[in-house]
Amino acid sequence: MITLESDGNRLINPDNGRMFAAGPVSRAVDRALAVGVVLATVGPLLLPDPKPWWIIGLGLLASVPVWWRRRAPMVVAVVVGAAMSVMVTWEKPFLPFGPLLAVYTIADLSPTWKRLAAIPMIVAAVGFSLALPGENDETFRLVGTAFVAAYALGTSVRASRSRTAELAERARRREQEHIAAAAEERTRIARDMHDIITHSVGLMVVQAEAGPVVVRSDPDKAEAVFDAIADTGRGALAELRGVLAALRTQGEGGGPAWGHAGERLGELLFQPRLANLPALLERSGLDVVSTTVGTPRPVAASVAAAVYRIVQEALTNVHKHAGTRAVRLTLTWWESLTVEIADDGRGPGEDGGYGLAGMRERAAACGGTLRTEAGRNGGFSVKAEFPLE
Repeated sequence: MITLESDGNRLINPDNGRMFAAGPVSRAVDRALAVGVVLATVGPLLLPDPKPWWIIGLGLLASVPVWWRRRAPMVVAVVVGAAMSVMVTWEKPFLPFGPLLAVYTIADLSPTWKRLAAIPMIVAAVGFSLALPGENDETFRLVGTAFVAAYALGTSVRASRSRTAELAERARRREQEHIAAAAEERTRIARDMHDIITHSVGLMVVQAEAGPVVVRSDPDKAEAVFDAIADTGRGALAELRGVLAALRTQGEGGGPAWGHAGERLGELLFQPRLANLPALLERSGLDVVSTTVGTPRPVAASVAAAVYRIVQEALTNVHKHAGTRAVRLTLTWWESLTVEIADDGRGPGEDGGYGLAGMRERAAACGGTLRTEAGRNGGFSVKAEFPLE
């Protein structure tokens, strides 16, 4: 539970130093209580017959300091308690309002050790104040009950305020988690959009450029090229529709879909699987030699999606930069899943752009690593490794 300490008109959480300023209503209540305590203590000393000035002075000393009770609860309690103990020897008030308010404040605002240390002091002071003038048992019960009630009320108010502060802190942390989840989801969407557009559109451009040449030399092959362009375009549209549908989807209560930690949005996005890899290689337009080492086994959906997107981006980079059609894809299943895409082309372009960074982010998000390496005599390889549970 969050505990709060007093610092004048502020409440301080000692765990993190966050301050809660007393509002206008609270300050107005404090002023009204202080004025009420002074009137209830000093008023009977003035009316109907004024008491000696030194008794009135003791009454003021037993009540006026409560104005500063939030700033120094223990000091105020000692001052008003001592003044009241001396005053009751000559003049007995209906109730010791100043000390009661001071005890309430200690229970409400003081740290735990001060509250516990104050209990025997309060018992001793009250007992002395009642025993000195020789009060009867009924007065002992009445005054004792009043002080117990004041302490209990202060403890209750403190617990209620601490609970409210704790709930506010939880709400703040939950909001921060939602903001972080939304930012992570936007980054994931950006990676998906990049992969879809650069791979599919890039492949369509390459195939379209080859189309006129094939039409003149091999009309039958040209038909296959144009079919491949159409298939690539349809696949890209399907994925883009999934992303756009997710972006339009409103979460519960009218908020964005990622307002609930991105769960609903993640369900709507296209989630590629390892089983989709053969179709991806076939649509790539490259001569890919795929090899599997070890025994494949089920992996998490996030790992499968990361492998698919990394292979997709690597094939796109081969189209854009390598100047070759020969590509080797190796999946190695041991204690971890290793994915390696290698070519014997010209190597990477001058600027890796967002593609390589996105691949590293995808691998890291699944607890994996990604390395790239340019060969001495040309060629380029991308190697990602994912731990398997």
